[in-house]
Amino acid sequence: MLHRQVAKFAKRGRWKLGCWAGLQVWQLLFLLIPLCLAGCGRGTLATDEKPGEVVMYRQIYRIRSLDPAVASDVYSALEVAKVYETLLQYNYLDRPYHVEPLLAAAMPDIAPDGLTYSFQIRKGLFFQDDPCFTKTGGKGRELVAADFVYGMKRVMDQKNASNGAWCFSQVVGMDEWRATTGGGKPTDYDAPIAGLQTPDAHTLVIRLKQPQPQLVWILAMHYAAAVARDAVECYGKEFGHHPVGTVPFILKSYRPNYRYEFVRNPKWRETGRVDRFPVSRDPNDPPDIRAAAGKEIPFLDRIVEYVIEDSATAWLMFLTGQIESSPVVRDNFAVVMGPNRTLTPEMTRDGIRLVESPTMDVFYIGFNFDDPIVGPNKKLRQALAFAFNETEMNAFYNGRITRPTGPLPPGVAGYTARPQPYPLDLPRARQLLAEAGYPGGLDPKTGRRLALNMELGSADDAEYRQSIELFCGFMDKLGVKINANFQNWPAFMEKLDRRQAQMFQLAWCADYPDAENYLQLFYGPNSSPGPNHSNYLNQDFDRLYEQARVLPDGPARTALYRQMEDIAINECVWLMTMQPRDFLMRHGWMRNYKFHDFPYGMIKYYTVDPAARRLWKQQHGR
Repeated sequence: MLHRQVAKFAKRGRWKLGCWAGLQVWQLLFLLIPLCLAGCGRGTLATDEKPGEVVMYRQIYRIRSLDPAVASDVYSALEVAKVYETLLQYNYLDRPYHVEPLLAAAMPDIAPDGLTYSFQIRKGLFFQDDPCFTKTGGKGRELVAADFVYGMKRVMDQKNASNGAWCFSQVVGMDEWRATTGGGKPTDYDAPIAGLQTPDAHTLVIRLKQPQPQLVWILAMHYAAAVARDAVECYGKEFGHHPVGTVPFILKSYRPNYRYEFVRNPKWRETGRVDRFPVSRDPNDPPDIRAAAGKEIPFLDRIVEYVIEDSATAWLMFLTGQIESSPVVRDNFAVVMGPNRTLTPEMTRDGIRLVESPTMDVFYIGFNFDDPIVGPNKKLRQALAFAFNETEMNAFYNGRITRPTGPLPPGVAGYTARPQPYPLDLPRARQLLAEAGYPGGLDPKTGRRLALNMELGSADDAEYRQSIELFCGFMDKLGVKINANFQNWPAFMEKLDRRQAQMFQLAWCADYPDAENYLQLFYGPNSSPGPNHSNYLNQDFDRLYEQARVLPDGPARTALYRQMEDIAINECVWLMTMQPRDFLMRHGWMRNYKFHDFPYGMIKYYTVDPAARRLWKQQHGR
């Protein structure tokens, strides 16, 4: 399950360039660029590119770990997918989304009862060379079926406290094995599990307790990655900083919270592995994507990524050609976008391209049901929801958001349209607040205004703070004080995992395009450190969820989804805030990019034109 920072749906800058008089916007930017970059301690980034080398420069955010079992947020998962691979992957170009074989030789054989999945593993695929492979003198060994079994066991091992344990709980014998992993005794990874069988080195058989139609989606997630036991046992606690995988790239160097560098994995060429760019079936795909069909991947020789939390720095680095792409900066939206939501002529002449797409991301404020104030008081939660001003928040985000009507966004299997259940209605909100025991917002125990604590990530993001101030203003009109507590992303997630938040703000980026993946966030057994960070418990909801998750897509399952969504909405487990559209600006020399809601590992399809980049920099005096 993949949560991400709310501020990062479009990492935006803090410069209000349109308000400066006497200078053209571009003149002002170029005057400010050297000062801004120098002030952030980065200056001009050295390229150190070799002749003919294809290098991509990117912005990333802080990550928790490169361990597939531990990574539980979008940013960590994106980095993990640069090194680790899974049995299945999403097709890069096709819509609607579907999965296809990656490390598997073909899609699985599924028994008629839906309980047994049989995979054949591609032969002749190897892990990267690494000193952990002592038996082969540091040469990467061949991938085998047991590497998938080991990876799944690590996710289920209680000692690893993985947020992905829900993925494999339906495997026969897995829960029983998991129960043996608690306490101080070393975990027995050699103990057999009835539902995970490897009849030979390249065959994996998975047996389930009950049908799980979502399994093919789950097996494309990083939790299902092939993991070399050799590496885990070699590096121990440092394994999360020393990934060893099978993908086209390997981690060459890193400085946590500053810089990561990946290089092309020479093992592919050495062992003759050939993967190819998919064929486009969409007539709207641009020429560069259609022209890449059938070409050998990856195209990049090197990927250099900088952890840039300051949005102004990232924006200016994009404008100077130091990184390839950037979300549209909120405060600059009116400057770079024309009246028809297209790039201005100045931007277009400068070779900038815009990619706009809807997303399946859902943003919300969650209530911790363990908390004695917000947990048992539904009318209090509903009062806060009725005080949310969608119009003002949408204006803040340049009209790029809509307020969800429930936890399920359009585009997922099982979605049904409904009216907004909590429109802005301050009189009703005040009445509910009084019925909740806080007339006029006063706490009868203290005689003072009710004060609630909200935990937040993105401590360094100025715009995020502005959006939270706006939200606090909404609640202030109701008579409720919100204490906003900011921290960095890893510390924030740790607080949620430990159930230490009264309220919190998160975004859910689906693991796969099925309503079940969203509704699992309200399933009792998935409470923290699982994805149900609201720690919501409802026996009726859990019963419906357990019925629905075994059914194939169809009217019967959709009806159950509707009932579950009704419960979550009526209980006001979340205060729904927004669903954004994605606006990405890229330089013309960045090629083969197509928006994807599940972009993990997709960087192997991207490329850049180094000659076009050099020419652009020469023309712009970079």
